[in-house]
Amino acid sequence: MLKVIGFDLDGTLTQHRTPLPEASRELLDRLRRKYRVVIVGAGNCPRILRQIENFPIDVIGNYGMQYYRYDPGTQSHRAVFDNRVPADRKSVAERIARLREKHGYTEFTGDGVEFHDSGCVTFPLLGTKADIRDKLAFDPDRKKRLVFYDEVCELFPEYTVFVGGSSSFDFAPLPYNKYYALDQFCQNEGYSHEEILYAGDDYGHGGNDEAVYRSDFAFRVVPDYRRVSELLRDL
Repeated sequence: MLKVIGFDLDGTLTQHRTPLPEASRELLDRLRRKYRVVIVGAGNCPRILRQIENFPIDVIGNYGMQYYRYDPGTQSHRAVFDNRVPADRKSVAERIARLREKHGYTEFTGDGVEFHDSGCVTFPLLGTKADIRDKLAFDPDRKKRLVFYDEVCELFPEYTVFVGGSSSFDFAPLPYNKYYALDQFCQNEGYSHEEILYAGDDYGHGGNDEAVYRSDFAFRVVPDYRRVSELLRDL
């Protein structure tokens, strides 16, 4: 019954914010001869398309807020929808400031909160301008953030909260998450949940693939993007 293969991007098909390696490009090329292939990402569609160098597959961005369909006729991507949910910036900033004060993250580089055009929000514990080496070394096992992850969720009930990147929390306006994105894809494109398999790496508590992992969609765990071809060879 399988008709669609959905993919997370960073950590599943490539490293964080890097172009697709040749092995992943070859995998996607083989799969799209047999299935419809779609990337379901946290970033916006234009950023994802730049990263994958406009690879000819569909792209869902911002946890389902955007959808760009690939048109074989024009060999280009067309925006089907681009939803936006404006954030209450004052309220969000005040709540983040309280969390910083309570948990000792009052010193940071750059801005203490990042608002995106979509309405998504990033809470960068080290600040928006922190050195990449500091960010990568900060919380590789996520234990520092998971200590108060549930508290962040309770303080921001209007968002789905994710333990994002290497040193941040990411907020997506409700009801957006990757499960919602795939469910809407099914409704809009005429598929059932049984016809979709999703592959991702971030399926633990607070991960942005968790909602799909815990759902009725078939899920293929990819612990290392360098093994993704091996782990999907049967398809």
